Amino acid sequence: MPITTQSAVVPAKDAPFEIRELELREPRPHEVVVDVAAVGVCHTDIIMQQQFFPVTFPAVFGHEGSGVVRRVGDDVTKVAVGDHVVMGFASCGGCRNCLRGLPSYCQAYYEWNFAGRLPDGTTSLSDGDGEVAAHFFGQSSFSRQALCSERNVVRVDPTVDLSILGPLGCGVQTGAGAVLNSLDVEAGATIAVFGAGGVGLSAVMAAVVAGATTIIAIDVAPQRLDLATRMGATHVIDASRSDVMQQLSALVPEGLQYTLETTGRPEVLVQAVDSLMVTGVCGTVGASPMGTTAPITMNNLIFGRTIRGICEGDSVPEIFIPQLIELHRQGRFPFDAMLTSYAFEDINKACEDATSLKVVKPVLVF
Repeated sequence: MPITTQSAVVPAKDAPFEIRELELREPRPHEVVVDVAAVGVCHTDIIMQQQFFPVTFPAVFGHEGSGVVRRVGDDVTKVAVGDHVVMGFASCGGCRNCLRGLPSYCQAYYEWNFAGRLPDGTTSLSDGDGEVAAHFFGQSSFSRQALCSERNVVRVDPTVDLSILGPLGCGVQTGAGAVLNSLDVEAGATIAVFGAGGVGLSAVMAAVVAGATTIIAIDVAPQRLDLATRMGATHVIDASRSDVMQQLSALVPEGLQYTLETTGRPEVLVQAVDSLMVTGVCGTVGASPMGTTAPITMNNLIFGRTIRGICEGDSVPEIFIPQLIELHRQGRFPFDAMLTSYAFEDINKACEDATSLKVVKPVLVF
């Protein structure tokens, strides 16, 4: 039978979240229903509320959920009722990139993660007025129950606190994966991370794991830079008080081997590219409004510099998320230090505090 659930609904562009009772349909073959324990609030949720990307309303967002499997559809073999899981992004599993082990570059990534409906045009959520757009990143976990494919759940150790694990599904694996998977930062390397939010701080921690010896965090919020230092950054730059390029040149005169741009701001991407050494690599993960461009100096690229677009940290979640959990267990990846808990009903306050830089990473706990 369908499940009555509470969800945080965005009724229109720029409208605040409203807690509503919705109906969640039964899982179909290869689908599971998860009782959500906690869900991270990601910058992507907020920009979708602002309609940076095309989206239909009313809609339920949320894409960093963790919880316990409540129901399973036919033919589900990956998880069972009672399993603890983290929910990540969705992918088709059958295209060329999925088959190559690159699910974050699924040929149908948009349809599975941003369309508000499944590829067959259906949605799992509804209310008395009709259908509600769902399946955001394959889960729409701003809800007490979430329906997703067995492909985008990762079974985790049931002894680990579920209330901290949700952000591993997107922001944390994006930042950490950008360093460890995409850029493949080596021991002794130099790296600057532009933006010390949840993604950027995850990158800082991953750079420590990788053995980088110069790790520079750049932001405009002093409290975030303090946290970056505690997490292993060797240097920090307050972009609101100093010239970033001068500071970087003084710290690494020959230029950086690696940079990571997490803000989605064109002028910051330009800085991240211009601060590279010859043959240096800039990774970019920040989301911008559709059509945003950046004025890159083309001659900088001729001399072996690379700009590398990165989605979800090139992660295969079933492999990478358990690795991050084990690093956390060993005390080598203290991502929980950047989390702040909120009650589900305080979702608008959580988004406001994240946007104003009062907190780094809000997590809604049920």
